[in-house]
Amino acid sequence: MPGGRLTHDERLGIAAGLAEGHGFAEIARGLGRPTSTVTREVARNGGARGYAADRAHRATARRARRQQPTFADTGPGAGEEARRAFVEEFATLLVTAGIPRMVARVLSCLYTTDTGALTAADLVERLRVSPASVSKAVGYLADLDLLRRERSGRRERYVVDDDVWLRAWATNARVHLAWAEAAGRGVAVFGARTPAGARLAEMAEFFGRLGDDMSGGPADAAVADVLTVTAALVQVGAPVSRAALAAGLGWAADRVGAALQDAVRRPDLTGPVTVRRIRGSRYAAIARLSDEQRHALTAVVRST
Repeated sequence: MPGGRLTHDERLGIAAGLAEGHGFAEIARGLGRPTSTVTREVARNGGARGYAADRAHRATARRARRQQPTFADTGPGAGEEARRAFVEEFATLLVTAGIPRMVARVLSCLYTTDTGALTAADLVERLRVSPASVSKAVGYLADLDLLRRERSGRRERYVVDDDVWLRAWATNARVHLAWAEAAGRGVAVFGARTPAGARLAEMAEFFGRLGDDMSGGPADAAVADVLTVTAALVQVGAPVSRAALAAGLGWAADRVGAALQDAVRRPDLTGPVTVRRIRGSRYAAIARLSDEQRHALTAVVRST
């Protein structure tokens, strides 16, 4: 059933799909499951590169048997000092990952409550800080989609959901893909053979691959479109517009645009050539050769 827990056989299917380079959506269709189910399963169990079906199945069983947390929401009790110490220790770990300290303390405090929800007054009392500090930290976390606000009577509560880290993962994937796209546009502006263009090209490739890895990678159909568009550019042998490619291939303009975007962002998919945006909306396939190799080959061809 789509709403039931994943079976061991389904987890084996996910592992097999990842090994074959399939995207999350494609794996989910094969299992008859929502894409979000597969995305959450992989993110919780090592990511696309570290997922193992047996280990994931055992981890799920352990989570199902886990007892309720002991950090009570109501007032201090036995072990309160130890719990406060852990909140600060957890916050320090978050700070080492680049999160501002007050933001880390608020997130740690929310995450270690049974309900995962506290009011501003609760946070002020527990952390012994000013309301302004809490308000600023909550705004920071809300912008990152790491918490949500909900009304509880006349008060507002701040809630950390169980899938908070999955949402953070997905947000980072989108950010990395946006960086890759922006760097690809920069290559067209500065020129692929300039030092700035070369650095931007490396940035586009790195963040494009990282973003795709985090989101499950492009589906087989998308990779096939990249290869077809790349072959078409090689065949033409000159810069060509998106509209001309669409007309020549008999594809919709959106399909050509998506394939070109993937080709620019993921040069690891385009083999011995690199797809570059040259002028305006024109694209070209450029062989991956150094200037010295180009000159030498040109001289050899002219001499024969």
